[in-house]
Amino acid sequence: MSSIPQCAKCPGTYCASAPMEKLNMDRLPSSCPMRINPEIVMSSVRQYKEEDVKRLYIPATITEKEAYQSIRGVIMAVRPRIKELIEFAKLLDVKRIGIAFCEGLKDEASRLTKFLEEHGFIVASIICKCGGADKTKLGIDEEHKIAGPRNFESACNPILQAELLNRAETELNVIVGLCIGHDILFTKTSKAPVTTLIVKDRLLGHNPVIGLYSDYHTHIISDQKRI
Repeated sequence: MSSIPQCAKCPGTYCASAPMEKLNMDRLPSSCPMRINPEIVMSSVRQYKEEDVKRLYIPATITEKEAYQSIRGVIMAVRPRIKELIEFAKLLDVKRIGIAFCEGLKDEASRLTKFLEEHGFIVASIICKCGGADKTKLGIDEEHKIAGPRNFESACNPILQAELLNRAETELNVIVGLCIGHDILFTKTSKAPVTTLIVKDRLLGHNPVIGLYSDYHTHIISDQKRI
């Protein structure tokens, strides 16, 4: 497995401690990308000089920096992600923002729309069930309906969501709780850059990181019975 990146298994964070050219490559893990593919690392750095990359990366880095303040000598986070989204969009000089949201997060989408409009953005929003197509029309077998066969079940339609936001000429699109997989199709179809504000987790209140730490949930992930 040494030929593929394994950064999550690295015993240190060497890349955050010094410039690559000053690191002792022999001390790096055999799976370290800086050791395996230094030429790819260097070529990626050159890409940040391209205008379409700079347009997103510089505002993103400024937004990251402004998310912290030194308070009594301690660097602390001072912005929630919604505020970061607003300030990032302002740095991009975006006027129109699209929201692609899940039916189950309509309230959250409505609240987000209100905040964005208060900051002067034009907001277009599309619910996942738009179009009212039964799942069978999108190639889903009856047996895979949540409510069971022969019941009408409106399909999530992320391609339609993206196409409608494309027509609305949004400049930045925001995912609010789209299902896993549907979010991929939406991002693939969207012409505007896409960011995620809320990732769907039905069991954990849309906070999937809990599943990595809670003993009450890790047994589900590991398919082990909890006594």
